[in-house]
Amino acid sequence: MPPDADRNLATPGLPAPVATSSPPAFDCQSCGACCSYSAEWPRFSTEDDAQLDRIPEKYVAADLSGMRCEGVRCSALSGEVGKSTACGIYELRPDVCRACMPGDAECLMARKAHGLPIS
Repeated sequence: MPPDADRNLATPGLPAPVATSSPPAFDCQSCGACCSYSAEWPRFSTEDDAQLDRIPEKYVAADLSGMRCEGVRCSALSGEVGKSTACGIYELRPDVCRACMPGDAECLMARKAHGLPIS
């Protein structure tokens, strides 16, 4: 083995970069599974009244506990899950929606339930 085989030749003196495994990248706008997984999921919990007042009433559940769902699908979701989706209130979405991150446990659980790839 050449003496500098373990070095990054672009930057002499530095060790070669270590290959790491990164989680798969998921595009939320071609998924939407988390918004179409459970009528119990999009619940309000940490929002203040001012945040909740900005969400259009047509998207809020009758008991005011969370987002209104049609079956398990959030009423603010448009498009086809797994193809192309969008949130109708993205800038106003509740905290629980903001907390869901592409590739996290909730994302993977919802993707699996819809038969979408998880790796």
